[in-house]
Amino acid sequence: MPIMLIVILVVIAILIFMIAAMLLRNTGQPDSVSERLTQFTERPLTLEEMELQQPFSQRVVVPITRSLLAVLGRFSPKASNEKIRLNLMMAGNPGNLTPIMFSGIRLGLSGVLLVIFGLVTTSSGVPLLNALLYSVLGAGVGYILPGIWLGQKIGARKHNLIKALPDALDLLTISVEAGLAFDSALQRVSEKWDNELSREFKRVLTDVRLGRVRRDALRDMVARCGVDDVQTFIAAIIQAEQLGVSISKILRVQSDQMRVRRRQRAEEKAHQAPIKMLFPMVFLIFPALFVVILGPAVPRLYDSLGGLNL
Repeated sequence: MPIMLIVILVVIAILIFMIAAMLLRNTGQPDSVSERLTQFTERPLTLEEMELQQPFSQRVVVPITRSLLAVLGRFSPKASNEKIRLNLMMAGNPGNLTPIMFSGIRLGLSGVLLVIFGLVTTSSGVPLLNALLYSVLGAGVGYILPGIWLGQKIGARKHNLIKALPDALDLLTISVEAGLAFDSALQRVSEKWDNELSREFKRVLTDVRLGRVRRDALRDMVARCGVDDVQTFIAAIIQAEQLGVSISKILRVQSDQMRVRRRQRAEEKAHQAPIKMLFPMVFLIFPALFVVILGPAVPRLYDSLGGLNL
């Protein structure tokens, strides 16, 4: 029995290790490296010295974990890779995960939970058939959890994009009407804020500077965002560019529409609030009130009935 507990603890530690390594982000590394380079003006740092200055997690844990996830992901079906790639792109590429690595996370977590559920059920004296059923259930939970996490990432990112779009359109409209070009107005918006929408604008500007056609870069932005409001805005900009319509007028119309939609969404949430408050009131607040109000009357009612004739 102690050996079984040790094995279970080791497996749980491996699971925590994999999840922690998966959630590590590599954002901000180029900036930190450039800041360190500016401190050594006399002698440039070698690649080995720059690598040794990185934390242990970035040098060892993350590469090993990525390699293991890539190996596990090769055993997953290839048909769903395109859908996973689109979902990761709409989620903002968390952790710079690839479709193969995400499939590896699913398979790895499924296998780990399968082993944990199997060891726990067999060591508890559960019948073999029930132990197999619980183990398969644990494997299914391990396979579903990464998809739930990715769906939450997508939902949060879409919410941030929708929330930031009306203010960004207002600033774009003011900048273009003041005489700035559309690309310069995008640059102004990307410098003003640091959110999901401003990062998307930065990526569009980077693609344009690298030689990509602006309308293609904007269409790629629509695919990465997956938000209807962004799609409407980008479609209007592309159409204005193709037809030669003034972009400032298009931006003014889009800005007014986005403000109206934001007000309508706020009114919709306000109408949903009483319905959402109904469940906690019925199941949490009302029972507590009944206990406080009717609780003292229960002993008297019990005595008046003669102790229920007992």
